[in-house]
Amino acid sequence: MPEAILEPDLPIIDPHHHLWDLRPLMPAFPEPRHDFIEAIAGAAYYTFDELQADTGSGHNIVGTVFMECGAFYDASRDEAMKPVGEVEFVNGVAAQGASGLYGDCRPCAGIVGHADLTLGDKVKPVVEALIAAGNGRFRGIRHAAAWDADADVLGPPFHAPEGLYSSDAFRAGFAAYGEYGLTFDAWLLESQLGDVLELAKAFPDQQIILDHCGTPLNIASYRGKLHENFDRWRASIHALADCPNVAVKLGGLAMAFCGMPEEGPARGYGSEHLAALWRPYIETCIQSFGPERGMFESNYPVDRWGASYPTLWNAFKLLAQGHSEDEKAALFAGTAARIYGIEHVLPSG
Repeated sequence: MPEAILEPDLPIIDPHHHLWDLRPLMPAFPEPRHDFIEAIAGAAYYTFDELQADTGSGHNIVGTVFMECGAFYDASRDEAMKPVGEVEFVNGVAAQGASGLYGDCRPCAGIVGHADLTLGDKVKPVVEALIAAGNGRFRGIRHAAAWDADADVLGPPFHAPEGLYSSDAFRAGFAAYGEYGLTFDAWLLESQLGDVLELAKAFPDQQIILDHCGTPLNIASYRGKLHENFDRWRASIHALADCPNVAVKLGGLAMAFCGMPEEGPARGYGSEHLAALWRPYIETCIQSFGPERGMFESNYPVDRWGASYPTLWNAFKLLAQGHSEDEKAALFAGTAARIYGIEHVLPSG
């Protein structure tokens, strides 16, 4: 039986979800398939209708931010410009939602795309094309750096080189990108958090958002080591929080990578069980960064591995119970609205 929605009137901006259609690609993934592939196989397509069903499933989702995922690239463009197609597609979804025909939620009010920062100065025309494609909604890029020596941790879809954020080519592109005043989302693994710390210190004026609580791992060679690695993760979070240009997304822990829960997809765990699993990570992040630099995220449909959309947000609300109304307003909507510049989706008054 579905759970009752907790605090159904609390405005929420979901600052991290994807849109994709992976059905044409699924035969290319090898057998036996990696846990992550099994997770997304249950969401081989996730476009406007699926997003609308989730955001309309009971919680007061007033707006969302799309996060790049390598979908709908434009095959007619050269390699550097292909990601512009993703932003063009998502801007159409945003326009569909902005029509008001589907309710008050404004999906993809902010759009985060991708550009290859190893291009150095040559990334500038790509960024300018992304801005134009976003039609006022483009907010920044994500260039993921997730890597591990154990190839079974991430599986075949991920190919970031080791030490990406420290490379000279990336740093040159990052400096060029900084001229535009946009955001940068960083996705890498718990064992790599020192790389984003160094990046944040080297570019103190660049707004960086750390995705998924820094992605603690409970998969492949890391399985069963969450407790063993917790102190290392916590020290990294404290160090990152000392950088005022870094914010954190509170979520992503239901991914198969994180293994909270280990079983998936969608085994029907309730919000109380999930909140208990996630509490040490979420509470550490909020205590370190404060509500003004923390934002709850769905990471859907990837986090469907561990939680339905309504149950996931119920778990977050349980985790936020000890916070004041102002702090909850920041964690669930205000911080995302400010950092991504989408205050216009918040209810007036």
